[in-house]
Amino acid sequence: MTLLISNIPCWLIPLLVGAICGILGYLLGRLLGGNNNETNNEVDVDVYKNRISKLEADLAACKANKKSTFSGGNSSGGGTATSAASFAAGVVSGKSSGITAVAFDGAAAKAVFGKKVNQDDLTVVEGIGPKIKELFHNHDVTTWAGLADCSVDKCQEVLKSGGKRFEIHKPGTWPEQSKMAALGQWQKLKDWQDALDGGK
Repeated sequence: MTLLISNIPCWLIPLLVGAICGILGYLLGRLLGGNNNETNNEVDVDVYKNRISKLEADLAACKANKKSTFSGGNSSGGGTATSAASFAAGVVSGKSSGITAVAFDGAAAKAVFGKKVNQDDLTVVEGIGPKIKELFHNHDVTTWAGLADCSVDKCQEVLKSGGKRFEIHKPGTWPEQSKMAALGQWQKLKDWQDALDGGK
């Protein structure tokens, strides 16, 4: 009995050290593993924002085409058939019906942004710099209305054409920002950009 009591610390110490190491390992794993989940969640949020922007653009295009399809037709339906055909042609070519830009008011834009804004300068869109603007110009997207008509997928294709260094940009909000600029909604654009982080 005395021998058993004197040997207790010999087997108890490794057991306690093992238990403490196990607990610390578990806590470190939870701590470090939580950051990976946050990173994955941020990536998922960006993916969903891109999808939402694309769906909103598609919805706006469908609403505009629906209005043009059902308005202005004669009783025989000839106008409707023509509008439906033009809608089908727009879908096949990958272009939406577009937006009607308002007359550019540089003074109003300057009042909101505090600097001179040139008409159809794509760098007004947060996330687009001179090099990305040049890429869009190379793809015949030179106006705010033209960029507003682009889907997020089209924007990503343009970025991919510039190489790996441009693929990291996230153009999910660019068409919507361009639409606001084309419509002269400067304060709305500025407020939204203040909430954005690099155009994401």
